[in-house]
Amino acid sequence: MHVSPLIWVLTCVVILGLFVFDFFAHVRTPHAPTFRESAFWSAVYIGIAVLFGLFVMWQWGTGHGGEYFAGYVTEKALSVDNLFVFVVIMSSFAIPREYQQKVLLIGIVMALVLRGAFIAVGAAAINAYSWVFYLFGIFLVYTAIKLVKESGHEAEVEQERENRIIAVVKKVLPTTEEFDGDKLVTRIDGKRMVTPLLLALVAIGFTDVLFALDSIPAIYGLTNEAYIVFTANAFALMGLRQLYFLIGGLLERLVYLSYGLAIILAFIGVKLVLHALHENTLPFVNGGEHVAVPEISTGASLLVILGVLVVTTVASLLKTRGEKPAKTAA
Repeated sequence: MHVSPLIWVLTCVVILGLFVFDFFAHVRTPHAPTFRESAFWSAVYIGIAVLFGLFVMWQWGTGHGGEYFAGYVTEKALSVDNLFVFVVIMSSFAIPREYQQKVLLIGIVMALVLRGAFIAVGAAAINAYSWVFYLFGIFLVYTAIKLVKESGHEAEVEQERENRIIAVVKKVLPTTEEFDGDKLVTRIDGKRMVTPLLLALVAIGFTDVLFALDSIPAIYGLTNEAYIVFTANAFALMGLRQLYFLIGGLLERLVYLSYGLAIILAFIGVKLVLHALHENTLPFVNGGEHVAVPEISTGASLLVILGVLVVTTVASLLKTRGEKPAKTAA
């Protein structure tokens, strides 16, 4: 798959333009989005992602198009898990609903920049050392086991991590518990102080780093193309802010989501290990020769990912049927 520098530049400009549009059209003036607004723009961004996938198919073939869609669905599913953490962070800092948009959008842009760096490092490592797939695969299986162990205790785990981060920040920066509109920094008695909005943003930024450690190896298990990895991540993150307000308290009804994501990550981890064995160059594994193992196709991967998501979502909704969703953090 050859992607010219011009295509890379145009893609980055379009993605940046969409985020700038989102800021000036929806975030610049603080307000709490309505269900209708969130639903409309969520659909718009999903539509843009699908259209881009069709463009990839037209430009580089159905194989790469399938890799993009598999990566997009995986990253979108993982981003829903991000939303649960965002709810915990917003609640713990008591961020007013009308100010949450700004924190979310800046946090999402930070996430994209961080993932861009991880993608570049991952691509360089894969090109230089094929055995990196072993590391990615083992790490994803470990992450899957960790997800299962933490299932049902996500809020407590995130709260503990958040407390450690904020304790460090408060030692370095003067902070206040008071809000000053949607400002990240304010002045009190002539002294610059960090508001709870900036503290929430720091917590979200650190969380984004941890999520990138899971998501980037996962998508490299579906494609080796850095362009597809980057765009699938970008379009999955795009519209995440609207999705946060759209499903809100319904996140608590997805009680089996962690199990579903654990299955997906473990599946991709096994896929990576199989690929590593197929491309093996390690001298202590089969004498440095390739190992004849079956490889899982992109089509099969997409079916497994979609199947797991459908089953876990339906099972979650059936399990919590009749329960009232909790209110989104005010």
